[in-house]
Amino acid sequence: MSGMLRRLPLNAGALVVFVLCVFPVYWMVLTAFKPTSAIQAESPVFLPTSLTLEHFSAAVDADGFWSFWRNSLLVTAGCVLLALAVALGSAFAVARLRWKGRRGFVLMVFIAQVAPWEALLIPMYVIARDTDMLDRLATLTLVYFMITLPFTIVTLRSFLTAIPKELEEAAQVDGCTRAAAFRRVTFPLLAPGLLATSLFGFITAWNEFAFANMLIIKNQDDRTLPVWLSSFSNVFGTDWGATMAASTLFALPVLVLFLVLQRRVATGLAGGAVKG
Repeated sequence: MSGMLRRLPLNAGALVVFVLCVFPVYWMVLTAFKPTSAIQAESPVFLPTSLTLEHFSAAVDADGFWSFWRNSLLVTAGCVLLALAVALGSAFAVARLRWKGRRGFVLMVFIAQVAPWEALLIPMYVIARDTDMLDRLATLTLVYFMITLPFTIVTLRSFLTAIPKELEEAAQVDGCTRAAAFRRVTFPLLAPGLLATSLFGFITAWNEFAFANMLIIKNQDDRTLPVWLSSFSNVFGTDWGATMAASTLFALPVLVLFLVLQRRVATGLAGGAVKG
């Protein structure tokens, strides 16, 4: 009993933090299902007596919703795949090989990781403007790739370092080449790291607003969902019900991906420990 009493303040603090974090999401989803009369009521309605799907219909039927959804998906998928491909080779070189300048390279990667993204807004705009790369989804993909690459390298390097290199050496003794040993032995054990970094890259690129708003100016058909959501309105003002419905649909892929990969990452970690 005394132990429970000692943990009571900590549990109460954790509960408060949980409520503060979850309540905005709850309010967003609830507003998406509320009738317009309940949304515009003078007193907030926390438990509405009736729910509606009309706001979701308005969001899905809005001009350009599916086009911007496709743009976000293309940019995000391209960013994640590029970052994983480049970071895998870089992390292997840093974790497994010994070469001159390796420590300096790692230091530069850490510096790039901690640098604020906002500091790159103006330089990236100037570069894109001078090279005629504005209003292109490929430019946005490369920018997101640049943003997520340092974290991906650092994370994969940590996972590679945790995998004993003796496993690869044993495979080479059995006749495998270095590449074959990495592909057959190390790569399967690296699956948790690949999933974790892909999840981070997906969330970062999917939710990013500033670069998408700055680099896509004239060609409005190449906007992504975060930029489209910021301008979601009608002739009478902002349609909060449809805006919250669109925001809920926008957050749904990230939530589903997180729930799926969270389970697989835990499974992969346990399986890698047994194989190791």
